[in-house]
Amino acid sequence: MLIWISPGCPILTELLEALSGAAAAMSVGEVVAVGLAIAYLLLAIRQSLWCWPAAICSAAIYIVLMFNAGLYMESALQFFYIGMAVYGWVHWAYGGDGNVKLPITDWPLAFNVPPLALMAVLTLTSGGLLDRYSDAAYPYADSFTTWAAMITTWMVARKVLQNWHYWFVIDAVSVYLFWQRELYLTALLFLLYLVLIIVGYRAWRADLVRARG
Repeated sequence: MLIWISPGCPILTELLEALSGAAAAMSVGEVVAVGLAIAYLLLAIRQSLWCWPAAICSAAIYIVLMFNAGLYMESALQFFYIGMAVYGWVHWAYGGDGNVKLPITDWPLAFNVPPLALMAVLTLTSGGLLDRYSDAAYPYADSFTTWAAMITTWMVARKVLQNWHYWFVIDAVSVYLFWQRELYLTALLFLLYLVLIIVGYRAWRADLVRARG
């Protein structure tokens, strides 16, 4: 069914104004960081080691962008990303049995309980502290995306299949968070991530099935 939207429609006008504002608010740094982040995810889907250098460069730029946006936990998270990118780079190359390429792991359902419980405790703790002692924007959402991303990044470095499920939830929250802080291009990046996450899960799942014979 086709729906005609008049050029004078308030919804269309509001959308165009939002997109115009997004374009005006973009910085060169954000454009470069987003491009590198997209490269990281596309390379990660292909299980290419080059995803990690792209992640390091993108995270280095986002340290400044997130701090300037008042997302202090997100800014601090980028340092962790850099460290985990180095770890992932080495582990993907030599972390398998006999120092060979690391295979994909499929977690049983029970294995997800500890990381989810840890995410909840850390989110409530740091969110409460930021809410009380800082001017952080959206302290609980910021804390959730930060701690959940740290745990999930470790899962990526270990090639745990379920990392894609975690990222879908994290990135959905991140879209709202970044849009509210006027990081429009980054918000659109995370919308794209939601699609690529599905692609990534299917690609890793297919590789796991092939490996099992």
